[in-house]
Amino acid sequence: MKLTRLCIYPKDVQRITGKSEKTSRRLLQAIKNNLGKQGHQFITLDEFAAHTGIKEELIQQYLTD
Repeated sequence: MKLTRLCIYPKDVQRITGKSEKTSRRLLQAIKNNLGKQGHQFITLDEFAAHTGIKEELIQQYLTD
């Protein structure tokens, strides 16, 4: 079984959505705000998938190490 990252970064959001880095950062910040997370906390793959409505399997294809 191959292990993949759990956390989503702005660069990942750029690859997935085709949006700019600034827009990607805003999206991640909006997700954090919705979930009540603090600034130092990460957004996980399943949280991003639930917020955007994109299947986790599709998101994993865009995650690079």
